[in-house]
Amino acid sequence: MKTTKISEQELLTQQEYTGKVASLFADRRPLAHIRTYGCQQNEADSERIAGMAEAMGYTVTEDEKEADLIVVNTCAVREHAELKALSITGQFKHLKARKPSLLIGICGCMVSQEHRKNDIKMRYPYVDFLFGTSMLYRFPEIVYRALTEKSRAFYSDDSEGNIAEGLPVRRESRFKAWVSIMYGCNNFCTYCVVPYVRGRERSREKDDILREVRELAASGCREITLLGQNVNSYAPEGTPGYGFADLLTDICAIEGDFLVRFMTSHPKDASHRLIDVIAANPKIARQFHLPLQSGSNRVLQAMNRRYTAEHYIELVEYMREKIPDIAITSDIIVGFPTETEEDFSETLNVLRTVRYDNIYSFIFSPRNATPAAKMENQIDDAVKSERFARLLEVQNEISRAQNERYLGRNVRVLVEGRSKTNAGLLTGRSSQNRLVHFAGEDALIGTFTDVFITGADTHTMTGTLKQGEEQ
Repeated sequence: MKTTKISEQELLTQQEYTGKVASLFADRRPLAHIRTYGCQQNEADSERIAGMAEAMGYTVTEDEKEADLIVVNTCAVREHAELKALSITGQFKHLKARKPSLLIGICGCMVSQEHRKNDIKMRYPYVDFLFGTSMLYRFPEIVYRALTEKSRAFYSDDSEGNIAEGLPVRRESRFKAWVSIMYGCNNFCTYCVVPYVRGRERSREKDDILREVRELAASGCREITLLGQNVNSYAPEGTPGYGFADLLTDICAIEGDFLVRFMTSHPKDASHRLIDVIAANPKIARQFHLPLQSGSNRVLQAMNRRYTAEHYIELVEYMREKIPDIAITSDIIVGFPTETEEDFSETLNVLRTVRYDNIYSFIFSPRNATPAAKMENQIDDAVKSERFARLLEVQNEISRAQNERYLGRNVRVLVEGRSKTNAGLLTGRSSQNRLVHFAGEDALIGTFTDVFITGADTHTMTGTLKQGEEQ
């Protein structure tokens, strides 16, 4: 797909709309509430929505009851995420009744589907506007028109290939940041809706990415996560032969004490060269998220994944040879149409062979307009649930054993904040993305520190601030 970089003139036009919105609220500062569902890319998009809202004069609030503008940023990967977004939107109806001037908008992947757009038009009359993922940069114009024209608007994406640089951003963290390096997907896995709602692959120019990373590093950012539906296929137009491994190399050459993460990688495009670059650069986190989806070659073919379980395992073996301390995580789908007990057993066999540090497992959810939704031999819900439980039983045992290997060792972590379950403890993440709880002062938040591991369970580890030399 041809990439369309939004022109400076169009961005200036949006800045003019930003000023126009601000002038409408010259006597007060209105409140905006942004609710996000879905993946890290949705979170990154919401940070730009929040940044544009602040530029328009809004103050971002966590309290939807006080808001003058509510934006729901939606996901379409699984039906549960769509229903959750629709449910919360339904709950905003009474807020609109109490405050008729309240603007309610829905954006993101879900409303890029025509059937959902039509459903919202008919069943949610209190929603003022909708816009898809490639129209994010036009948010100021959309808000201005909603405020001044007083009519509902349902925008269709004008170009799936849009890339807009330089949008305002309000980052949720002062020391962690998302950096999108590409958008969309060309893979058309038969279960996945992403190519239909986020368009085809297009990569940002490397100079734009490197400039953003330099600014983040200079500001003291300690963790930078590169985002793309398939980062391994990063290929900016006008730079032949330049790929993701090259981008990682250039990022690691930037001065600063920061850790680089990335997601997600497609196994068919993960190369030995990429693994070699990770091994050679200590700034790159020792974690590789490599979605398997199924351990059955027959099911992988039906999914249109374009690799085999044998190829996948070879990649893992090379990774562990070159980077012994690497943590490997994965996505697994249970109950894909036609999956037999033998197919599922092959998935369990890969779990036992690879010994993942963690997995993100999902029961197959048919997505409208995808080939898998129309396949024969859909799996019964009871069978899917039973297999899902068995999958977790196997993986939980492995995850606990993987964590227990760190007992009695010092682990460097980035301290993220107070534990959500025990405010007396701090929470940090290691390079391998392991969650570590320990006692410490708030002054450590946003810094790297060493923690001596004293306890480990399936999903977390506990410890104390570093005690002498590692045992």
